[in-house]
Amino acid sequence: MEVLIDGRLKKMVENYVPEGEILDELVSFFSVFSDYTRLRIISALGITEMCVSDVSNILRINQTTVSHQLRLLKNLNVVKTRRQGKVVFYSLRTEAVNDILLKGVEFLGF
Repeated sequence: MEVLIDGRLKKMVENYVPEGEILDELVSFFSVFSDYTRLRIISALGITEMCVSDVSNILRINQTTVSHQLRLLKNLNVVKTRRQGKVVFYSLRTEAVNDILLKGVEFLGF
């Protein structure tokens, strides 16, 4: 099949489209936004840091489920933790995560 764009644009596309490890990392990162519970947790943490019990109480989600999702988000480097005595507080690792969520809301016209 013949390529109709010129060689310069073809090369730009080839260089721009992610592959390999970068593609794997992007797929993992965007999978974060494909779950109702994770989206709700990310939204809440976009406002303030919280412990598991606060997230559970405010969002009315089982504490075990919240812990599981926060562990996954931490493993994907989306959230960070801060310990205060026996309590662990979770927050978004970077404001960029919340920005991506808000861009999705904007895209959908809400």
